[in-house]
Amino acid sequence: MTRSGTRRPRTHRRHTAALASALALATLAACGTSSSDDGSGGGDAVDTAQAAAPLDPKTKVTLTIDCMPPATEKAELKQWKEDVEKFNEKYPNVTIEGKQTDPCLEPPRFTAMLKAESQPDVFYTYFTDLQQVLDNDGATDISAYVNDRTVPALKDMDPDVLDVLKQDGKLYGLPYSNYTMGLLINRPLFEKAGLDPDKPPTTWPQVRAAAKRIAALGDGTAGFGEYSAGNNGGWHFTATTYGLGGDIVDEGGSKAAFDDATGKRILDNLKAMRWDDDSMGKTQLLKWGDLQKQMASGKLGMFLAAPDDITYMVQNLGAKYEDYGMAPIPGQRATLFGGNDYMIKKGISPDKVKAAIAWINFKFLTPGKGQFDWARTKADGLPVGLPQPNFWTGATKTAHDRARAANSTMPVANFKAFTDNRVQGKPEPPKAQEIYKVLDTVMSAVLTNKNADTGQLLDTAERQVDQILANQ
Repeated sequence: MTRSGTRRPRTHRRHTAALASALALATLAACGTSSSDDGSGGGDAVDTAQAAAPLDPKTKVTLTIDCMPPATEKAELKQWKEDVEKFNEKYPNVTIEGKQTDPCLEPPRFTAMLKAESQPDVFYTYFTDLQQVLDNDGATDISAYVNDRTVPALKDMDPDVLDVLKQDGKLYGLPYSNYTMGLLINRPLFEKAGLDPDKPPTTWPQVRAAAKRIAALGDGTAGFGEYSAGNNGGWHFTATTYGLGGDIVDEGGSKAAFDDATGKRILDNLKAMRWDDDSMGKTQLLKWGDLQKQMASGKLGMFLAAPDDITYMVQNLGAKYEDYGMAPIPGQRATLFGGNDYMIKKGISPDKVKAAIAWINFKFLTPGKGQFDWARTKADGLPVGLPQPNFWTGATKTAHDRARAANSTMPVANFKAFTDNRVQGKPEPPKAQEIYKVLDTVMSAVLTNKNADTGQLLDTAERQVDQILANQ
């Protein structure tokens, strides 16, 4: 999975991956002169008024950025180079040193990089990496640098996305991409089973009923699929819990909160679908990639996912965009969200920080440009039309959606149930990966043992998660 959850392979638009580049740096506005600054210089210690001023085009700097697309991604690399060139038209004294990293983030490499303080000036992270970065004193507080002059679309950015990049009121990153979980459906299987793919299930009883009808098609077809390995089962248990209004940890983040009626309802429902209905297939202990293969081969009707799973199936498994649709997470009380972002290395000069903000804004946060240049994306043969990434609200969202639809290369109506029923996003719990590993054992037990005691499984998992949280 991706994401901030389990680390997932990079696809063309990189829910986990991103393109990146670098720039230049502005002179302090109060001085009125350009500067040359390739060294470090305490990016946090800067006058607020000076930091708030946009990058001076005369500024001369070298900036390093990771996650430049590899040569194998020809269209993305072409766009990266084009955007560097366009950026240099306004900031001609910028020297960009891009680092090709594929995947953009590998946990062991990322951890070693932070400990060695060897991250580039602008570095790629997942939303859930903030605490690890701060524990290693790795990122600049960019609060003073980010405003409606340096990031003009800031006012229309989803506050949920910005909040996950903050700690103690300080901002440490800017988003590249985001996702929310929903129900991914196989439209041809829905039609074969006599179900309306334009009206996908929105409750778990409806999911269960639809799964039985799809599984009844036979020939090894499963109606619903679920993960239970590689931390992915715990990730999906969390998403399902949020959809039903539950929590994984309490408000203070110190105790487990899933050993309740909601948690038991989730496990009992999966147990019934697996053993009573036989609608989930015989093969279990699945991890990320397994369900995508089943769906791409026409053998799976539904599973919880984010829209970019479809891109992965098309680009890597030979699937077709028109065969899939999305519905909101069953229950619709809340939905797990995550994504990726860019942070700026602690200790670099204020000029470099300002340059980094300018590049991130140009490449990733300007509707109609950079990653949101939908006409170029279409012309380069890359897909257009998925409902995410989309971290906009207000007038910016309206314009963004209109432009995306106008250049769509896929039937956007397939995602109408998902886009028309926006569900409040909710971030992953603290110590997410450790908690997911524990919850994997709960999910795997239910799906491989027809006599599993769901209450006992939850009790045991709660004690284990309480211990994890006590050791924060």
